[in-house]
Amino acid sequence: MDERITILDFGSQYTQLIARRLRELKVYSVVLPYNTQVDEISGSKGVVLSGGPWSVYENHAPMPDPGIFDLDVPILGVCYGLQVIGKMFGGSVVRSPEKEFGSMEFEPKEDPLFTGLSPKTIVWMSHGDRLTELPLGFKVIGRTKNSKFASVRFGKVYGLQFHPEVTHTREGKKILQNFLYSICKIRGDWTPSSFVEIAREEIASSCKGGRAVLAYSGGVDSTVCSVLAREILGDKFTPIFVDTGLMRKGEVQEIKRTSEELNLRVRIINAEGRFLKALQGVVDPEEKRMIIGKEFASLFEEEATRQSAEYLIQGTLYPDRIESVSDIGPSHTIKTHHNVGAMPKDLKLILVEPLKDFFKDEVRKIAKILNIPEKVYRRHPFPGPGLAVRITGEVTKERLEILREADWIFIETLKELELYGSIWQAFAVFIPVRTVGVMGDQRTYGNLIGLRAVKSKDGMTADWFPFKKKDLDLIARRIMNEVSGVNRVVYDVSSKPPATIEWE
Repeated sequence: MDERITILDFGSQYTQLIARRLRELKVYSVVLPYNTQVDEISGSKGVVLSGGPWSVYENHAPMPDPGIFDLDVPILGVCYGLQVIGKMFGGSVVRSPEKEFGSMEFEPKEDPLFTGLSPKTIVWMSHGDRLTELPLGFKVIGRTKNSKFASVRFGKVYGLQFHPEVTHTREGKKILQNFLYSICKIRGDWTPSSFVEIAREEIASSCKGGRAVLAYSGGVDSTVCSVLAREILGDKFTPIFVDTGLMRKGEVQEIKRTSEELNLRVRIINAEGRFLKALQGVVDPEEKRMIIGKEFASLFEEEATRQSAEYLIQGTLYPDRIESVSDIGPSHTIKTHHNVGAMPKDLKLILVEPLKDFFKDEVRKIAKILNIPEKVYRRHPFPGPGLAVRITGEVTKERLEILREADWIFIETLKELELYGSIWQAFAVFIPVRTVGVMGDQRTYGNLIGLRAVKSKDGMTADWFPFKKKDLDLIARRIMNEVSGVNRVVYDVSSKPPATIEWE
């Protein structure tokens, strides 16, 4: 790509959201570590400094190569990025007595960065530090009630204390558009078809014509990888579906049907006994994920040995990586995904992840371009560890059966109510709490089921889905009436953040 924006990652959970917003605005962007040397950034039309969990006044606080300010290209610092700019140019950043988290009213001043914005607009703040003294030559171009330096500028160097990349900032996309087109002078010729070419190139250049096994789950990510791998590697790859015994009701049969329709020749391995034995007595969610990741890795290594394969292709997405452990910037681990942080460091296979820089909705666009059936790319996300991370506490066959039935009723009812397509992700959770109830004039001491349904664009942020009372009542009554041993149902109304979408 001859036009690009470089994003330097300081560990924010929202870093890749900046990249996706730029892609939405038809601009190619790359995310690089915060300490990337300036010669690797040269040629960019602009640079964005991300947010991060650090304080610039701490010892060993991450800082960029100062040479980026000599590139003579526009630079935009976001949250921690603004504070980095403030410190490096001689300003003062301190811990704030009045922290700002959540929505705030922002008043922009006249500047090309804010062309077309309302006189007052809502922005999303998430910071405990603040710039208290402007560096020499800087001017204020926006403020909030608690932050008089909510936006600053010095020539082509801009800073925002808020996050324009999140949807909670009402006119954030307009701000980024102004930065790209008015300030960086970008043409804007990036299209969704470019995603396909990047994924193809990743498989072709990484596998180099060798044999590969592919972790197939039946979801859109692994299906996209399978279709591309078949196109590039031909019969030198084998998609493998591992039946862990942790799948939803009827899922194995559905996956088999769909893979046959796509002529993917998926090899199905029944490993229920192996996984349940490994999980016996385990209650900690991180330990569950690590165990499942290691078992998956062992199985794929065994299969690869049988087939003389040296590569393992996975449908890992960017949110998986950023929540597990960032190999880009200094982010904090939120939870270990089985296919990222739980993969053993001594894995005997070369890992190939053609979708590692994409979000779910971007992968769905790839699937559409590849003519993958809508029933695949519209399917709700399902975690690799399966129902193991939807049972809080120990995983047992009895709990799996109860959860399987409750989850099936929930999803089928959503489809009957024509709500499934309006929800990003929905599922049931088995909560190991027994509660007293009454059924048929008799006392019961049954199980508790939690329901979760969220709206989201990319899985990085999410809000709970506002069911009509009658629809939620129907779902709960069906579960209590039809699932033996359940006498209470609750609905989760937590957003992400502060919660994650999955419970574990």
